[in-house]
Amino acid sequence: MTIYRSYIAGKWIESTSGKRVPNINPADTRDIIGETEQATREETRQAIEAAYAAFGDWKRTPAPARGRILMRAVRLLEDNKEELAQLLTREEGKTISEARGEVTRGTNVVEYCAGETRRNSGETLASELPANFAYTIRQPHGVVGLITPWNFPIAIPLWKIAPALAAGNTIVFKPATNTPSTAVRLMEIFTEAGVPPGVMNLVLGSGSEAGDVIADHPAVRAISFTGSTEVGLKLYEQIARRGIPFQAEMGGKNPVVILEDCDIDLAVEHTASGAFGSTGQRCTAGSRAIVASSIADEFVEKIVKRAQSYRLGPGSAESTDIGPSVDEHQLNTVLKYIAYGQEDGAKLLCGGHRASGDGLENGYFVDPTVFDNVTPDMRIAREEIFGPVLGVFRVDSFDEAIRLANDTEYGLSSSIFSNDYNNVTRFVEEIESGMTHINSPTTGGEAHIPFGGIKASGIGPREQGSTSLDFYSELKVVYVDATGKKRESNIY
Repeated sequence: MTIYRSYIAGKWIESTSGKRVPNINPADTRDIIGETEQATREETRQAIEAAYAAFGDWKRTPAPARGRILMRAVRLLEDNKEELAQLLTREEGKTISEARGEVTRGTNVVEYCAGETRRNSGETLASELPANFAYTIRQPHGVVGLITPWNFPIAIPLWKIAPALAAGNTIVFKPATNTPSTAVRLMEIFTEAGVPPGVMNLVLGSGSEAGDVIADHPAVRAISFTGSTEVGLKLYEQIARRGIPFQAEMGGKNPVVILEDCDIDLAVEHTASGAFGSTGQRCTAGSRAIVASSIADEFVEKIVKRAQSYRLGPGSAESTDIGPSVDEHQLNTVLKYIAYGQEDGAKLLCGGHRASGDGLENGYFVDPTVFDNVTPDMRIAREEIFGPVLGVFRVDSFDEAIRLANDTEYGLSSSIFSNDYNNVTRFVEEIESGMTHINSPTTGGEAHIPFGGIKASGIGPREQGSTSLDFYSELKVVYVDATGKKRESNIY
């Protein structure tokens, strides 16, 4: 059996905790992939100290030299794409086509950040004083903590690791407990690419142990987190006492507004893919369909038919459309919310239970589920489910649709299906979300374009694209006085 261990100061270490967590294939719980040794608090501190010791040399490494290491990592990611995708599918459950897409997306981000090491520029600014000028430079924080989730166990770590290294920081990387094998493989790839010992450290442990130490340790100078809003806000409160930078990409309850003038078949197809793709286990999943009443009956009939057409099964099968929930806890969470929807009076149109038959009984499968007549006060309307569940709301006007779309604590992504230019432009102006899509799903993004949300969906600078290095560096302003004389006045 494979044993997954933490990687500290260039070595794989055997934990003294005596605790191991099984890595279970969610599509077939009889398949135990391996066991993860849970790092202790002391071992987490050792990882932080190793990163701190390595920081000086890594900071002094010229940025383009860091970029060359990232480019070697790009080539290794490309060479090992299929292996990584198969590994991802086996331990997280998503379909193999989605897994291949995830590896590609993450690789593109690393490639982008490698290029940024040659564009690590500042500004030269004119001074109001004679023979004076000012300029800005960006410098790394030091040790950064990267805390990542299980739903994108390759892409999300990569879009944190790459900018952190490009900017000159050293890393303590804590992945989710139930996706250790992908994290270990990424660590091996970056080591092979030439990342020096101590610059990148992997800690396999729980949030209450390893995560807590990362949040409180004085040598950690910035933390980037992706996960639930509940956990993110608690972590934000914890590290706020230390006054260090914090970046969080958290939950979403993303609306899809569907108006009378849309291409309804296009709206149905994209709403379904946004709601049920990746088993609904995406922060950008479109879980709320806000539909004009005049076309709601037609939309509902077609979306139910589409939901029932998806083929469930292990993600490793090329014919599978939807894989399992990631683990038993997430399965039970989805089933709990389905029960809430029924209790609160929503009309269950399809799905609504754990899938069985054809070998599915050994996995954590839930049939794609559609509720109609959802109202804003229902729990399935307000809380993130993270499963293949879509709620349909019926509205009588565009104004009502906008109000309902914004009636949420979240603000990550959104979309509208309409061919009316005025409605589309108004939606773009008034929707409260960090990203919005026109006639396409709420999901999706590109490596060179910023990603993130507002309200309870995001804290700090956006990830990826032109803003990717903003969080991982500090801006320093330099004043140069070439006069050689005493300054007559100094306002500040």
